[in-house]
Amino acid sequence: MRAALRARQWANMLNLSTPAGLLLAALARTRVEPGPQGLLLGTGYRPTLPLAGAFTVGSVVFYRADRAFIDSRPELLAHEAGHATQYAWCLGLPFLPLYAACAGYSWWRTGDPGSRNFFERNAGLAAGGYRQLPTIARLPALRRALRRT
Repeated sequence: MRAALRARQWANMLNLSTPAGLLLAALARTRVEPGPQGLLLGTGYRPTLPLAGAFTVGSVVFYRADRAFIDSRPELLAHEAGHATQYAWCLGLPFLPLYAACAGYSWWRTGDPGSRNFFERNAGLAAGGYRQLPTIARLPALRRALRRT
């Protein structure tokens, strides 16, 4: 394994995001197996939240599907690996509120939580199944509403 991938693996272990992902897997009774690039793959994730078909906590990538689906979608795995790197850069679990803030900003600007989300754009929008949507001009409507009150 490349040094950068090993560093990401260790960083996410030390910053407790991978242990949090493993705890989530245990609580959700999700099977975890070693995957490529130092990632752990959780397959058959059943809880309804989050709504995504795939998501990452530390170096643990959760899928609702089975391993055959994962192996058939290398671009999605690369996208989720990008999120594992983002956990390392954000020093672990602070990634979650930062991601939520970026999703809120994206929703405000486009009506979609991923389109203008820094983390999704950095990991590759199309690879994660997101589309780049045009922004919505919300400030003029907000100004008009404030003037009426």
